[in-house]
Amino acid sequence: MEPLPDDWTTALAVAAHPDDLEYGVSAAVAAWTAAGKRVTYLLVTRGEAGIATMPPDAAGPAREAEERASAAEVGVGDVRFLDHRDGVVVEGVALRRDIARVIRDVRPELVVTLNHAEGWPGPDGTAVGWNSADHRAVGRAAIDAVGDAGNRWVHPELDAEGLAPHAARHVVVGHSPAARHAVDVTGFVDAAVASLTHHRLYLEALDDRPVAEQARDVVTRMVGDPDHPRVVFELVF
Repeated sequence: MEPLPDDWTTALAVAAHPDDLEYGVSAAVAAWTAAGKRVTYLLVTRGEAGIATMPPDAAGPAREAEERASAAEVGVGDVRFLDHRDGVVVEGVALRRDIARVIRDVRPELVVTLNHAEGWPGPDGTAVGWNSADHRAVGRAAIDAVGDAGNRWVHPELDAEGLAPHAARHVVVGHSPAARHAVDVTGFVDAAVASLTHHRLYLEALDDRPVAEQARDVVTRMVGDPDHPRVVFELVF
């Protein structure tokens, strides 16, 4: 795969839930921040519906705290939440506007979102399984919001808020079945594992194995060959 373009200094990473970015992409984020790049995280929900044994009003604040600690592990101090409702995120104008508002505020050169295909990449690169409705909605809306952020006539209320249009240079989709670019994350896998371990409440609800074991298993599977680990991306533009 070709290297991902490196002609940028500021990025915005958009995901549906706390923990989504930690399933591999955080290794690339760790590499970027170590190189002096600035990354902001934007979570569309607080993941409040993600733990069956914990009511949403308790899970949301707890998962937000876990996400902030997780982001700090890979050098991200600016973590924002949109408060759309977990599990029923609607792809549409309201979500596009909310993401575009943050794009205009942060003014990133690179916007990162996650796989929004119907499935996840299998061994031959084709999509397998079934991706969540929130992931599909947020990934598509984030890409559309990049266009919206650059067009003052789409959401004129953002101009009224003092947020001038902004055109990002690149948009990429992490772990896309159509990935043709990659970021070498040699030396940053441990940081990504440490980042995911902060999502203790969520991981403990998923699996009886120790959290650290789960985190290492997931991250190493997502970055591939341990001698040449990489995070793969689809370069939209």
